[in-house]
This record gives sequence, C-alpha cells and structure tokens, in this order.
Amino acid sequence: MTDTVRATALNLLTRVGEEGGFSHVLLDREIGKQRFSSADAGLLTELVYGTLQHRDLLHYWLEPSIKKQKKISPWVKWLLYMSLYQMKMLDRIPDHAIINEAVDISKRKGHKGIASFTNGVLRSIQRNGVPSVEEIEDEAERLAIKTSHPLWLVKRWISQYGYEATEDMCRTNQLRMNESIRVQCLRISREDVLAELREDGFEVEESGFSPQGIIIHNGNIVNHRLLKEGFVTIQDQSSMLVAELMDLKPDHVVLDACAAPGGKSTHIAEKMANEGIVYAYDLHKKKADLIKEKASSLQLTNIHTEGYDARKLQEKHNDGTFDRILIDAPCSGFGVIRSKPDIKYSKEEKDIYRLREIQDAILDHTAELLKQEGLLVYSTCTVDVHENDHAVQDFLERHPEFEVENFKDALPNFLEHRFIEGVGLQIFPQDADSDGFFVTRLKKSSK
Repeated sequence: MTDTVRATALNLLTRVGEEGGFSHVLLDREIGKQRFSSADAGLLTELVYGTLQHRDLLHYWLEPSIKKQKKISPWVKWLLYMSLYQMKMLDRIPDHAIINEAVDISKRKGHKGIASFTNGVLRSIQRNGVPSVEEIEDEAERLAIKTSHPLWLVKRWISQYGYEATEDMCRTNQLRMNESIRVQCLRISREDVLAELREDGFEVEESGFSPQGIIIHNGNIVNHRLLKEGFVTIQDQSSMLVAELMDLKPDHVVLDACAAPGGKSTHIAEKMANEGIVYAYDLHKKKADLIKEKASSLQLTNIHTEGYDARKLQEKHNDGTFDRILIDAPCSGFGVIRSKPDIKYSKEEKDIYRLREIQDAILDHTAELLKQEGLLVYSTCTVDVHENDHAVQDFLERHPEFEVENFKDALPNFLEHRFIEGVGLQIFPQDADSDGFFVTRLKKSSK
C-alpha cells in the first residue's frame, strides 16, 4: 500500500505546489476517498505536510545536483523533494528503499530517462551529502532557508519582533501541532470525554485555554464516535479563547460577522446554553452552509446562518441590535503555518495591506450595530502587527466611543505576559501548543 500512498502524496504535492490547492482540504478529501488505514493516512499526512514545510530547504539541498538540468517537470521536482525529505528527515525507511520507490514512480509516471535522472540525483546525494546552510552569510537569509520561510516574511517579522522571537516562531512552525477538540458541554462533560478517549487508547489532556478544550497527543479522532455523533468538534485551542472572552449570557443577541466554518459560532451558542440567537454570516453561501452543518451536528438550534457580506450588514440589521459582535477577520493566516504550510508560499506582502483594507471596512460597518455598553471582539489567525496592533489602534482613532478592555485577568496565566495594554493579546506559535492568534475585546461606551 505504501507505493499508493507515495503516489498519492506526489499528486497532492504537485497540485498544492503548482496549482495553488489547499493542502488540508485536498488531504482530508483524499484520505476519505481512498479509505486509507490509520497508518497509511498518517504516512500520507507526514509526506505531504513534511515536504511542504521544508520545501525551500529541500530545494537548497537539491540545487547543486539539478542546476545543470535545463528543465525539470514540476512532478519530478516534487518527487525529488519528497524523496529527499524522507532520506534526510525521517528514519523509518532505508535510503535504498526510498530511492527504488522514487525510480518506480518515475517509470510509471514518466519514462526511462526520467527514472535514470531521479536515480542519479538521489544516489549522488546519498553518497556526497547536502550543502550546509551555515555557508549562507546573511542571518535573515540563512534563517529563511533553514526553516523554509519566504525571506521577505522573515525580514518583516525581524523588524516587528526582533531576531530571537522570529527564529523561535520559524522553528516552531516546522513542528507538527497536536490536534485539539472542544467538548459540546450541553451534551457531555469534559471529564466523560477524557475518560472515554483514554479507555479507547488515546493520550489526551485538558486544555488550559478553555474548560471545554482537550489536547490529543496520540489517537485519531476523525473516526471516533464522539466526533461523528457531535459530542466534540475539532478546534484549535487559541480559537477557543474567543468565546471565553465574550462574557456571553443566554439571552444575548450575537453577531458573528465572518463565521465559516462555524467553530466559533457554535462555541458561542454553547456558552449561551443554546438560547438567545447567534447570527452567523459568511460572504459565500457555500461556506455559510458549513456553519449550518456544524450546528446541526452539535445539536444547536439558536444559530441563524446566511451568506452575506460583513461590510453590508447594516442592510440586514438596525444600529444597536447586538449585545456582542465577533469579527474573526479575513487575514494573512501566518499564525496557522504549522497546520497549513502552503500559506507561507502562497501569500505575498501586498496581500497583508489588501486584507487590512477589508478588516477596516468590516470593523467600521459593524461598529454601529453594537449596543451601548456592548462588546466587540476582534480576532485574527495571524501574527502581523499591521493586521493586529495597528488595525485596533487605527479603529480606536476612527471610533473614540470604543476602548480596549483589560481582559488580562481572564487569560490563562501562561498567556498573561502576551497581553499588550491598549491593544490586546498576541499569541505566538511558540507560546503554547496552538496556532498563532490575536484577539482583543472592545467596549462601546455610552458616553
């Protein structure tokens, strides 16, 4: 079966790397379609994510062996990346087996000449090794290649946070993140979920981010009955902070302006005891339908979903309608590189400024919909100052009726030092076993 796994991995890598597909979406779809065993699904995930995470370093290692070749087909390039990743970063399979498999794939997918080229490149590297990144003199460039991050992004982070924090972030982005789940607390307790998972051989622990959160260190939740029957849902720990900080009451009317795929909307609904009403919108109807599906699976009935532009919600609701508003804004996504490694290659610096315009527009257009003394929570899954700190500061200048609440006391103690007075909370990937994330809580004054 491993030959099928590697052929599938190569197909996915080529689609993501050359056609701009989303790795997590294509991978989940392929695992479901092929019905791989747990072990084969794990190997497929390792090959795809691992190769993508280390793409630039793999290219640096390969360059001396392929630079004389005038043109290499994209799939051949990705086959070499994937094979070199296994040879240098995994120790379960001997080199000769990896090379033989690569040659077999080359023969089936190409021709004898490609197979000979693939064999020659990999055996040369096996004999002679790879060039050291320590030969790169510029420290930013060296870090970028070593951790496979775009140089412009590394330089940007260094200018914002310094070299040491940037290095920590880049290194952490190379590590696989443990999966986390949220318990549907209206149907089952966290203690009961922990007990059942442990009985089924899972290695799990409580999350410090939310009393509903659980970290899975070992075990596949995808096929477990707790997920299939809607007793738990998959959600990153840092995302769980949002609902925890909204100070929700059962009778509240809440707006989730950019809600798909519905993780935060359903958490809000649970915190409201499935009472009140949550209006959950997304720009695209298909994505809004995902919110409806998630709410149904978790047996939540207080969520109204619709496809609608968050910048036009004044057409749907009167000023002062909502007790709470959540804007989980479209962003560059540089906080989720660990789980979506293709993000760091698909985004450009200009995208940050384009997205910031959308963030500002959503904030401005929803601000009037909040009641006096109501709370507006703004969050992103990025670590960029322009989309986070500056977005909040500029919003406050445009809307002096709002102020940042100090919610430091509501945070887990291991995150308190990341609270920025007058701005909000910036979580880095290296802070905890979670995504990079930003969240702030703004109160609308009645003055």
